[in-house]
Amino acid sequence: MNQPSSMAKEEYNFYSLPTIDKCQFTNRENDTIVADMDGTLFTQQSSFPYFALVAYEVGGIFRLLFLLLASPLAGILYHFVSESAGIRVLIFSTFVGMKVADIKWVATAVLPKFYSLDLHPHTWQVFTSCKKRCILTASPKIMVEPFLKGFATGFVRSPGVIVGENKVDALRREFPDLKTSTPNIGLGDKESDYPFMKLCKESYRVDPKIKVKPLSREKLPKAVIFHDGRLVQKPTPLMALLIILWTPIGILLSCLRITILSLTPLSNQHNMLRVMGVQIKVKGNPPPKGNTGRSGLLFVCSHRTVLDAVFVAGALHRQITTVSYSIARLSEIISPIKTTPLSRDRIKDAALIKKTLEEGDLIICPEGTTCREPFLLRFSALFADLSDELVPVAISVKMGMFHGTTARGSKWMDPFYFMMNPSPCYELNFLDKLPYELTRRGGKTSVEVANYVQRLIASTLSFKCTNLTRKDKYMALAGNDGSVATKTS
Repeated sequence: MNQPSSMAKEEYNFYSLPTIDKCQFTNRENDTIVADMDGTLFTQQSSFPYFALVAYEVGGIFRLLFLLLASPLAGILYHFVSESAGIRVLIFSTFVGMKVADIKWVATAVLPKFYSLDLHPHTWQVFTSCKKRCILTASPKIMVEPFLKGFATGFVRSPGVIVGENKVDALRREFPDLKTSTPNIGLGDKESDYPFMKLCKESYRVDPKIKVKPLSREKLPKAVIFHDGRLVQKPTPLMALLIILWTPIGILLSCLRITILSLTPLSNQHNMLRVMGVQIKVKGNPPPKGNTGRSGLLFVCSHRTVLDAVFVAGALHRQITTVSYSIARLSEIISPIKTTPLSRDRIKDAALIKKTLEEGDLIICPEGTTCREPFLLRFSALFADLSDELVPVAISVKMGMFHGTTARGSKWMDPFYFMMNPSPCYELNFLDKLPYELTRRGGKTSVEVANYVQRLIASTLSFKCTNLTRKDKYMALAGNDGSVATKTS
């Protein structure tokens, strides 16, 4: 009888392994686990979307096109030559010529959001139950931490792409004496993972045929509140193609929408934008103009994009002033309403806001910066010190393809990116004017008023309140305080 080949034996041994849902995850506090990444730790088997994120966010639409055109060759090499050869093509197409600093930014500010949406629930449960955790992945280390200096060459340095037996070598480097420090658990999703899995005391496979929903947001150990980048959806090959095909159409549509936004009278602005595919939903009763000369109304809004105040003014059908900590010069030029810059000097800003309120109504976003996720940043209490005529406005937006905000990118492009979405949506909910007993006039402190308004808007939107600030966001994503140079255009 012919003996089965070593490869056949290996395949048989791999598929005879128990699946990940059979792994006991309790009492693992002192155990060590080694796992593959794509298809094992993540439900996403293909690494293309993550490469596509780097390609687009650093290199733009043409780099994404280059990667998409190279992906068929990568697939052919992956299946008919070697897994390593296919991944090398993706690496070269994505990284060649890029600055390492830009790649690191995507790795820290963009990728974590998408990684968190792809976590395999069973694998994550076992993975986080162990004390020491090790990931073996064919993805470049620079997507996690830098391994080159200067510019990326697009080529792979020794020991090469970590696949198959290379994963065994990587495991031996991490655990030099496997006889005395054998990892307790090995996890993988394909035959090429078996060589390192069989070195572990226990081995479990993730079956790609068993479809599971990624780990829910609520079960994440830490919510991803701050993230950057322009793409809303994970760029699978199909989505990447749609983005490429839509971009020239979206640019023309965006310019047309911005022109309408800038030149159309506020009384008819929303109607014209609806004709152009922008969804606008207004709830509540927008109040009439406040008393000029005594104190105008102060509209206190959640902050989602640079266009918040413009859409609020459109819902009010009248000219109104807004204040902002920093705004790109072009955004200020195209704005149909007056935008007054704040200086970050509390005394000067307080005097400016008070004077503006004496002249009429005012829109303010006390978070000081936008937040993409269903969270509200801490509300600055300055507004509560300056007015008791407070009208909370709960604002939320929906964007299907592009984010209309950025921390590190070109802020002047924010309104254009928002308007590039096929059918962006703005939802404005005007809440009742705050009773005087809940303002400073009623004996409340400014902090109490600010916190109350934050909670009120959060409950209306089903968001969560945080104590995070503008500085926290920009330091996390861009390494600065978020100031925009006045000469930006």
